Amino acid sequence: QVQLVESGGGLVQPGGSLRLSCATSGFTFSDVAMSWYRQAPGKERELVATITRTSVITNYADSVKGRFTIFRDNAKRTVYLQMNSLKSEDTAVYYCYTRARSISYWGQGTQVTVSS
Repeated sequence: QVQLVESGGGLVQPGGSLRLSCATSGFTFSDVAMSWYRQAPGKERELVATITRTSVITNYADSVKGRFTIFRDNAKRTVYLQMNSLKSEDTAVYYCYTRARSISYWGQGTQVTVSS
């Protein structure tokens, strides 16, 4: 049974930082790319960042480049999203995503709220 469990969300002031984690099980973690998406109220879900299985390549949405960093620990089967210099427009539910054996899997999401 594939599971993706996010954690680390919360309320933070503008300019602050958070680190999200996505712990996984049920598939060969080191064989797949991992991504973070987010969905703000009233908006479509958008891709935030992706990392290849060996961490050689990372890609980011233009809106988060230079502020967010995606990284992974294959031994811990966990992918992370380090978010710095947070802005109010980063407020959203953040989801972990992967595609394994031609099937898409999503976590349950973790809320990030950036507000003073």
